[in-house]
Formats: sequence, structure tokens, C-alpha cells
Amino acid sequence: MKLNSWFQCINGCPEKVALNEIKYRCDTCGDLFEVRHDLNELKKWKPKRWKDLFEKRYRKHEWPYGSSVWGKKELVCPNLKNENIVSTYEGGSNLFWAERLGSQIGLDDLWIKQCGMAHTGSFKDLGMTVLVSMVKQMISEGKEIRAVACASTGDTSAALAAYCAVAGIPAIVFLPKNKISLPQLIQPITHGVLTISLDTDFDGCMKLVQEVCSANNIYLANSMNSLRIEGQKTISFELVQQFDWAVPDFVVVPGGNLGNVSAIGNGFLMLKELGLIDKLPRLVCAQAERADPLYRSFKNGFKDFKPIRARKTQASAIQIGNPISVNKAIRTLQAFRGIVEEATEQELANAAGKGNRTGLLCCPHTGVALAVTEKLARKGVIRKKDKVVVISTANGLKFTEFLYNYHARKIKGVHSDYAFKPINLPANFQKIQSRILKELDKK
Repeated sequence: MKLNSWFQCINGCPEKVALNEIKYRCDTCGDLFEVRHDLNELKKWKPKRWKDLFEKRYRKHEWPYGSSVWGKKELVCPNLKNENIVSTYEGGSNLFWAERLGSQIGLDDLWIKQCGMAHTGSFKDLGMTVLVSMVKQMISEGKEIRAVACASTGDTSAALAAYCAVAGIPAIVFLPKNKISLPQLIQPITHGVLTISLDTDFDGCMKLVQEVCSANNIYLANSMNSLRIEGQKTISFELVQQFDWAVPDFVVVPGGNLGNVSAIGNGFLMLKELGLIDKLPRLVCAQAERADPLYRSFKNGFKDFKPIRARKTQASAIQIGNPISVNKAIRTLQAFRGIVEEATEQELANAAGKGNRTGLLCCPHTGVALAVTEKLARKGVIRKKDKVVVISTANGLKFTEFLYNYHARKIKGVHSDYAFKPINLPANFQKIQSRILKELDKK
């Protein structure tokens, strides 16, 4: 096969742009690009041949195909030379059967896709490996790229910092001051990348990073660059492969800048086009009530979309009022009979608390998705026997302050229904034994 992929406008404008060109928007309509593939060429292989190839590569050690992203290279970015791939063996994260939690919220078949089990602790690694690899190839071809930059609420900056450190490429991250967790701030710092903390929110950082990139030969790494989406769509590939090529009924994903909604949708659509699956799931975008512009648009049938000023939420990574990928997300949700639902601070915090009592370690954004899943189950939209996958976007260890404040009952306006705390006792056998037995008798 002679495979190829390129950038093209999401609205179908005719211009095609090579993936090694530095361009993010269509000249004709001003909307974002997406990566397109030569599907006719890909269809020359039958579904069984693709499945056999992917099974042979999955989590093995032949470079670079052991990565769950690059094990699907032909469907992601065939244009890249293997010597330019920058990988940390990303993907292949655990698909956890949340049997206990599911029984508590009335679902028999609830699964958590734990994307936080990644090199930098979030799903952003899946997209960053593709983007930084293409930058490395462009530099090898003689393109002048002084650095790669992003605006971030924490996870994108961590992934960019790590992958650029692996590749030896300069990186710059723009972060909203005092609006991300300490572990998220430490990640780019410890990799030695230029970290700029700005007295604004994510939307303000996003505006400034675009201006800086366009004026200084700096490559933009945010999800308006659809190379990121190509890596993130492999979440869908992983899910069906882990389910032995079966498709779940619902996939619930937290939504902030909304790139992941369209990424996951693109993955399922591509698999169906190639005949690897025979149906599509319903997609659910879960938003925090304090940053819910897509939910407001969904309520009026997506007749219009109005950016908002996002308010402070515990789910800081999705505290975004003007999402860059909104048009992609709306189009995707319409194709998947999609649903948008929101969760309050109380709901998201207690959903995380409940999930953690069953062995999870949830970030607050996963709390949003779990709260929305429970809401839809109560309403009967999600039925008891449906196979449901919640996308857990980040490792809970990145949000220890949130977890501590929840159990210490320090989150303003939130009643912590599942709070727990250690018991302080003297180092005395009798007193320790007495208290342990007392506590066990409560169970």
C-alpha cells in the first residue's frame, strides 16, 4: 500500500495541506483543519488482516510498534519516518471493570479507561507523541522551528515538556497562575522547559500563545493542531481491541477544550469505515457546571454556541469557556447521537469520592464523567445492561490537594459524603486493638 494523510478543512473546503506544513486553519473559511487519510488505499486490506497485524504488535517491543499509538501507525500518521518517532511506549492503559461502583449506581457493565496510567499521567501523551514526532521530522527536513509551545491547564504542558525533553527540542508552556495543581506545575519545570505563569485563565493563555507562535517561528501544540487529535483517537482503537473488537454502548468523556470528543469519535468512525467494527457507540460529553458552554448549546439543539467566562471549578483542566474545538465536537456529537450533561461541584467531588471507595483513584475530571454517568443511569438514558466506558483522563496523584481537601471537608460549598480520615492513637497495643475492633464492628 502507498499510504498518505494530509490536513483538510473540517467543513470540506478543497485545499489540502501536507502534514509537515505549519498551518492550523483553512484560508477559505477560517475553521480548523483535521487529518484526512486515503481510505481507499487502507481498504485494500481486509478487516481480519488489520486485526491480526494490530494483535501481533500490541504491547510488544519491536520499535516503535509496541506503543499503542504507533502500533496503529498506518491509521494514525503513515507519513512519519520511524527514525523520527518520539515515543515513551504510550497507550495500552488499563480498562478497569468497575463492578462494585457499577452496582452502586445501577449498571452491570461499567468500565473505566484509565488513561492516567501514562508516562506523564494523562491521555495527552497519546496526541503529543504524534505532534512532537512530526516536529522532529520537520526539523530534520530543514524547517526552521525555534521551539514548540502550548497553553495548558496542566496536562498538555506536562506531556509537551516530557516529549520535547526526550527529543531534545525546546519547549515553552503558558500556564494560568495559581489555577493548576502543584504536581502539574512541577512536571514542565522538572523537564527544564521554559514555563511562563500568567495572571489570566486558560482562554487568556490560549490567545497569547497563538500570538507568540505566529510571530516567532514557534510551533503550536494545542489541540487546534489536529496532529494531536490523531494520537488521541487511538483511545477508540484501544477500547475495541481490549473488548475483543466489540463496541461499547456508551463512551463518557470529560469535555473542556473539546478535542478529545472529536478524537474519540474520529477513531470509531475510521474503524467502522474500514470494517473493523459494525456499529458506533453513543458519545457523552461531561462538563463541569461552572464551565459548561457546550452543555448550554446542547440544550438548545446546538442552534448556536456562545463562549462564556468559565468560573473556578475543582475540575481545573476543563475550566474552559471558549473551547477551540467546539465545531469539531458538535459535528461529532451529532453523528453519534451524542449527549452533553453537566455536574455541579458537589456532584463531581462526591462521584470521585464514591469511586475511590471502590478502588479507583480519580482526578476531579473523572469525577465529572462519573457524576454524569450516574445522572444518565438514574434518568434511564443509560440502561442497566448497557456496556459503558468512562474515560478517566488523568492520574489522581496529580490532584492530591483536591483529594486531601475533599476528605478534610475543606472544599467550599461541598458536603463530602465519602470523607475519611486517619485515627490518631498512642503507640499502645490495648488501645489500638480496642479501636480497631470497635471500627470493624461498625461495618
